[in-house]
Amino acid sequence: MSRLGYKKIKIWYQLKFHVIILYMVIYSVEFIKSAANVKDFPKLPYPEIAFAGRSNVGKSSLINALIHHKKVARVSSTPGMTQLINFFTINKKLTFVDLPGYGYAKVPKKVKAKWGNMVEGYIKNRPQLKAVIAILDIRHVPTDMDINLFKWLEDLNIQIIPVATKADKINRSQLNKQVKIINEKLLLSEKVLIPFSAKTRLGVKELWQRILLSAGISQKDMTRRRKFLD
Repeated sequence: MSRLGYKKIKIWYQLKFHVIILYMVIYSVEFIKSAANVKDFPKLPYPEIAFAGRSNVGKSSLINALIHHKKVARVSSTPGMTQLINFFTINKKLTFVDLPGYGYAKVPKKVKAKWGNMVEGYIKNRPQLKAVIAILDIRHVPTDMDINLFKWLEDLNIQIIPVATKADKINRSQLNKQVKIINEKLLLSEKVLIPFSAKTRLGVKELWQRILLSAGISQKDMTRRRKFLD
């Protein structure tokens, strides 16, 4: 076999390997717009999955890990920097919606109130919304704000996908202990909470499975443009 032939086989196996490891093949990520109120929200035909959590909880890192990209969602060292609702389409089949983080003390009260109105306007006026990924830091007990978010979404009959980030920062025994504490605090059923790490990719596959189930999209439909990788 020629050197070119061996090279093609090597590339093909590398691609197959990455599909297995990454679970979801992402061939298209498009930033649509940032919006501040209902009238500015884009008209999109795809189901939407929103991401909500306290400032500095690792929301941007989680989104970037899901789509295998380091810079789509802005990762800032200063909490509270996301001040608008950001819309991204994934593979032209699904929309990710990055909601402003909450709970950062240094943000002025007027700004906090504006963020609250923005998020409420989105949650209550978006029929495309299929689920909210509620993000927690696995190292900490849920705050009153976290608990209120869960209760509010439940009252609105919004499906919640709870995720606990930064799982790589604690050991296995601590992880199991923290999962139990969070479950008890939020009254979650066993195995509902997804421990997640953007660094080790723990939980990426499980979260994608939950996202697709909520959105009513099969993995095959989500990635069908890359048939040569099947």
